Amino acid sequence: MGCSSLAPDSFKGSLTTLEVANSIEKGIKNIIKDVDIVKIPIADGGEGTVEALVLATNGRYEEAYVVGPLGKRLKAKYGILDEHISVIEMAATSGLTLIDKDKLDVLSTTTYGTGELVKIAMEKGYRKIYVGLGGSCTNDGGVGFAQALGVSFGQQKYPTIVLYIIMKHLRLIL
Repeated sequence: MGCSSLAPDSFKGSLTTLEVANSIEKGIKNIIKDVDIVKIPIADGGEGTVEALVLATNGRYEEAYVVGPLGKRLKAKYGILDEHISVIEMAATSGLTLIDKDKLDVLSTTTYGTGELVKIAMEKGYRKIYVGLGGSCTNDGGVGFAQALGVSFGQQKYPTIVLYIIMKHLRLIL
């Protein structure tokens, strides 16, 4: 009997890191019947990061409703690694997989929901919050993220929190 380790990343937009590992395992076991396989999902900060870390630490998931990349509310999952540590991925709140390809427009997407998720984790008492920044469909420079945490950007045209930051209107960070 042999032993093999699998340490795949996700396939962007199609399979999570665990789904990739399970598929590879199935393929190997179709050919080599008597093999032990150790699956070690990994991630690069994008989609699958929370899943990989939760699996590696025997953590758990929590969910919250936040603003998605186009301003509509969505349910986002984040990980709890222990009583003080949570992990969030931008891909879950502002990710490429959340928008139809024909609606991709970096000037009308926001990272606000990612900031909301960080704020929720802080309010629940998590003191170490890791944020994976990969897999984003946004290009707001973290403006939405910062707004969700209370930063004001002093928009002349938009005096209140803006869900869609159009960069040409950004004048001042307060």
